[in-house]
Amino acid sequence: MNEALKPLFNPMLIGKLQIKNKFFMAPMGTLAENDEQGCYTDRGVEYFVRRAKGGVGLIITGANWVENDVEPHAKCLFPCPTTMPDKYTKKAKEMTDKCHAFGAKIFLQLTAGTGRSTLPGNAEDYVAPSQISNRWDPRIICRELKTEEVEHIVKCFGDATAVAKQSGFDGIEVHAVHEGYLLDCFTMSIFNQRNDKYGGSLENRLRFAIEIVQEIKKRCGEDYPVILRFSIKSYIKELRQGGLPGEEFTEKGRDVEEALTVAQMLQEAGYDAFDADAGSYDSWYWAHPPMYFNKGMYLPLAKRLKEVAKVPVIVAGRMDDPIMAAKALQEGIIDGVGLGRPLLTDPEYINKLREGHEERIRPCLGCHDGCFGRLLEHGMGSCAVNPECGRETIEGISKAAESKRVVVIGGGPAGMEAARVSALRGHKVTLFEKKDRIGGALIIGGIPSFKKDDLNLVAWYEQELKRLGVEVLTNTEADKDAVDAIQPDVIYAAEGSVPIIPNVHGVENAVLAQDILTGKVPAKENVILVGGGLVGCETALHLAMQGKNVTIVEGLSDILKSGPMLPPMNEWMLRDLLAYNNVKIIRDAYLSEVTQDGITVTDKNGEVKTLSCDQTILSIGYRSIKPVFDDCQFDYAHIYLLGDAKQVRNIRNAIWEGYEVARNI
Repeated sequence: MNEALKPLFNPMLIGKLQIKNKFFMAPMGTLAENDEQGCYTDRGVEYFVRRAKGGVGLIITGANWVENDVEPHAKCLFPCPTTMPDKYTKKAKEMTDKCHAFGAKIFLQLTAGTGRSTLPGNAEDYVAPSQISNRWDPRIICRELKTEEVEHIVKCFGDATAVAKQSGFDGIEVHAVHEGYLLDCFTMSIFNQRNDKYGGSLENRLRFAIEIVQEIKKRCGEDYPVILRFSIKSYIKELRQGGLPGEEFTEKGRDVEEALTVAQMLQEAGYDAFDADAGSYDSWYWAHPPMYFNKGMYLPLAKRLKEVAKVPVIVAGRMDDPIMAAKALQEGIIDGVGLGRPLLTDPEYINKLREGHEERIRPCLGCHDGCFGRLLEHGMGSCAVNPECGRETIEGISKAAESKRVVVIGGGPAGMEAARVSALRGHKVTLFEKKDRIGGALIIGGIPSFKKDDLNLVAWYEQELKRLGVEVLTNTEADKDAVDAIQPDVIYAAEGSVPIIPNVHGVENAVLAQDILTGKVPAKENVILVGGGLVGCETALHLAMQGKNVTIVEGLSDILKSGPMLPPMNEWMLRDLLAYNNVKIIRDAYLSEVTQDGITVTDKNGEVKTLSCDQTILSIGYRSIKPVFDDCQFDYAHIYLLGDAKQVRNIRNAIWEGYEVARNI
């Protein structure tokens, strides 16, 4: 093990409970499956057990309701210990026993409710501390909770905790004075205009959170540990509008100074640790940080919290830089290191780190596309680069009964994954890549400073394919003769895609976004980027961050509307970053002509306009290519089209397709 990483493997205490190392699995509410009785399923159990096996010291589950009467929710949304406590205990005990077998401790996260942050359609009754509009749909008005309803929720925390303790959970995390959920809204005057004992002064606004920990301790004992999920700063610039890192604005939620006062009051009330972060649903990207944030983005806030905290401060949020995390521990900024999405991507993260195999850790991209994007498609949450995540009971790679000769054409995400899985199954694999390095679109996509994890994923695939004995032929363009010379049993054609070049006058005066990103063509000072999809917008941000004057011209009515839907936190932050970096956006404008001095566009009304620039950059989109597949498809029985060659989509679709086909052939 790297000597600098040893602090990560020292034990930590929460209350009187010892955790075997400094790592905890951050709570995430989208993946652990439960049934309509509010109980975990086998699939939900094994999801947590897989992370315990991977070496994490503490697991904190995603949110569980404490009741489902005051704020009735759709069934199967979250588990609930009080719905059918006997059944819940039996399945939860199985979970805790299995996690304990690997030396992990496990805390149950309990929530007071989602309040104004409830997604429309997920509740039968919308509630809040005071009457206010729903965060997502202003037409929905949340009613004010009655005093006796708040008291009922407090009692239910005690009931749910008693079930949790009986089920073998080692402690509780209260969710949350965090992210703008119901309990958090009680603490902030912008949302809490009550005139009973739960409103008015700061002490009254904290009463709900204080009564909860007191009820838990009364029911389960002073030594039963209780963590509080705690947002140090809300980053609410306006309702439904967040503030960016470094941006100056007036905080409408909880600022740092108030948070320090709140923290002192809450630890005195009995909370044994703070699971600290920042943000709210009005600044959602802070609570669910995309790749546009720096690693360790909460550490400056955690350092302030440690000024007053007498209990441990544990922090997740882009903490997947082990050297940075160990340094933060040594400097006393934090007491525990949280990994959320990185443990979805690689449940063996901690074991690999301890074994000195840091290079074998599969990196999280910060894309949210698997863990959250699949939910938008009405699927189970998982991971864009790890298709087995959340599907541990139904997926897996087994050795093939017979070793076969496999040819993979193209070293992009789909091809790399198909080659990896085929090699794990015992097949002899040859991969053809016409460029000097495998990686495909990840190589270009990883050039901006905020996309470096794309390049880390390529490096991971490179070393994994080498370790597994895959023959990788770079600078080698496959054709039918090359394939015929091998006579493969199986062919995976993952030939990729090429940029679309519009058929307009003067297009030869334009350059491609990929040539700008790779440095093949230097970017000039005043540029127009034609195409406002994800690649176009990220290229625009990359150039604007370098000080270029950038304009996006988009033919649709808005940017980021072509291609797969982006998870909201990523889209909102990207939009805010474009505005913050002064990227101008022209919508409903179709490219008509490219000149040496600019472009001509036609708007939706047929009006023609001329726009001046030093350089026109094209990012219209991509089209599939599959020449080798076309030449070979009738000569080989087992030939499969994968990734962009099949249909231009995104990284998740390419990797999942490569995985699913290769594990079954």
